[in-house]
Amino acid sequence: MTHDPKDFATRLGNKLAARSRHVCAFLGAGVGKACGLPDMAELQKGVLSDLPESDRACLDHQLDGRNLEQALSRLRGIATLLSEGETLGGIAAETATKLDMQICKIISRKLATERQDLTAVQHLATWAGRAHHHLPVELFTVNYDLLMEAALENRGVPYFDGFIGTLEANFDTELVEHLPGSNEEAIPAFFVRLWKLHGSINWQWSKNRKKIIRLGHPAENHAAAIYPSDTKYEESRRVPFVVLQDRLRRALHQPETVLLITGYSFRDEHLNEHIFSAAMRRPRSEFIAFCKDGIPDNLAEKSSVTRNLQALSPQEAILGGERAVWDMPKDKNAPESIWKDDEFTLCDFKNLARYLALSAAHDFRGDNAPLRKLPEEIVEQGAAQDPQNHA
Repeated sequence: MTHDPKDFATRLGNKLAARSRHVCAFLGAGVGKACGLPDMAELQKGVLSDLPESDRACLDHQLDGRNLEQALSRLRGIATLLSEGETLGGIAAETATKLDMQICKIISRKLATERQDLTAVQHLATWAGRAHHHLPVELFTVNYDLLMEAALENRGVPYFDGFIGTLEANFDTELVEHLPGSNEEAIPAFFVRLWKLHGSINWQWSKNRKKIIRLGHPAENHAAAIYPSDTKYEESRRVPFVVLQDRLRRALHQPETVLLITGYSFRDEHLNEHIFSAAMRRPRSEFIAFCKDGIPDNLAEKSSVTRNLQALSPQEAILGGERAVWDMPKDKNAPESIWKDDEFTLCDFKNLARYLALSAAHDFRGDNAPLRKLPEEIVEQGAAQDPQNHA
């Protein structure tokens, strides 16, 4: 048995064209990597190299058995729990707070988008902006960077990220909690939803540290609000994170949902549970994971017994519970956007984003000049080469 790449691509295009579908995308670190930003392992290495030696040793201790996000969460827990004069593992509250701020400043610096290639995320923004679905396109991301914000604004796509305002925007729980298509929906459907599940480099604590605000630029003076603290007794400081996690859960349980997962490694068990649970409970929805470096074992296990959870890699796929290699297209002129060098290419975010942008070009009727222009650039420059369009 084999899987036909052209047949899959055709069926995917048909599903995304259905106006009644609730379409979402889940974006992992591979998206930033495709644009030239570091992935989590590279970011952690960069943070360690930029810290002074004494602080590096302290962070190394916190990283023992943890990743960078978990280490940050632990530092914030130490800062919250300890009283003056107390230490935990040789760290005082003040030391933990200062190290937290240093780490977040380095992260912000490492994730700056000024010199990055925004081509791929602009393709994704074009697709999202051209969507004519009855329900809004929802983009969920675990990335801290501002790539999607830059791409959406560059293409003139209106979006809502849960915050109201520009310079020091406040998080609006009520607007976030409104489900698409409900009578209470307050934001028009043509506004793309951008949900940053693990925070952002332009989030920071307010001056009284009572709430998280979103700035119009990366945070500089105070620790950026990256990833939630484990502190459970001060719920007000965790509001954006818990509300957005609940938004993900409820969005995935919307009927007739199509979720495109790209650049995600399936290493976050909490997020995996949201995806796997929704796939099991919503058999008429479809969850499609594009895996550039092979199908993770936990995803393979779930997709083998959950027919609407599909896992794809350049060499093989699990579709309808059947694991098999891709069959070389019989048409030797198969577009490189889906097949090149004997591999299925949509597992690369750059190719997937280009495919989505082109698929949205056929019936676009809007008057947005940037959205109208980009697919023409893609066609003119050929599928084998990305347009050199930098922000």
